Amino acid sequence: MEQTLNGSKIGYKKIEKFDDSVTEKLSDNYHSIIELIGEDVNREGLEKTPLRVAKAMQFLTQGYGMDPEAIIRSAMFREDYQQMVIVKDIELYSMCEHHILPFFGKAHVAYIPRHHITGLSKIARVVEAFARRLQVQERLTTQIKECIQNTLNPLGVAVVIEAQHMCMQMRGVQKQHSVTTTSDFTGAFLKNQATREEFFNIIGHNLH
Repeated sequence: MEQTLNGSKIGYKKIEKFDDSVTEKLSDNYHSIIELIGEDVNREGLEKTPLRVAKAMQFLTQGYGMDPEAIIRSAMFREDYQQMVIVKDIELYSMCEHHILPFFGKAHVAYIPRHHITGLSKIARVVEAFARRLQVQERLTTQIKECIQNTLNPLGVAVVIEAQHMCMQMRGVQKQHSVTTTSDFTGAFLKNQATREEFFNIIGHNLH
């Protein structure tokens, strides 16, 4: 769909692909949910909401259709570099599987190549592939680590995620400024404290 502003082309195309059958079923269910909470789904502001939410949910969970290991293998190169490679401050947005509410933050990912490296953008894409699913932060951290370790077979992998959870901020305990930090390591990062400290120094001392 070509985007326009006041009749003029903006210069990009918005491409959205949805499964029509899934969209219809999700839309029907959201129609019922809106009615069950006491709203009039037929009023002007809500009549298209079930369809919009159905499409939004497919977008937010598109990671189920992604193969994270294939993402890395698509740009995998032999290289004798054996120093730390870090991609930090990777934005992530995910959905807590316990309440279907968002959690969001940033991931810091490092690995020490053994024989192969991958394109830097692929690390961010791996984060995206796992984040765009129903998740818990602990599992997300480990999945990213294991994917890179299993695919590149590096000397070590380190993953740290800092995130805010709407299930804590909007409901339940309602602590608006809480941040959850998780980490997981393999190889040199797990066995060597100096290597681990170097990683933490590079990504910054101001972890929440």
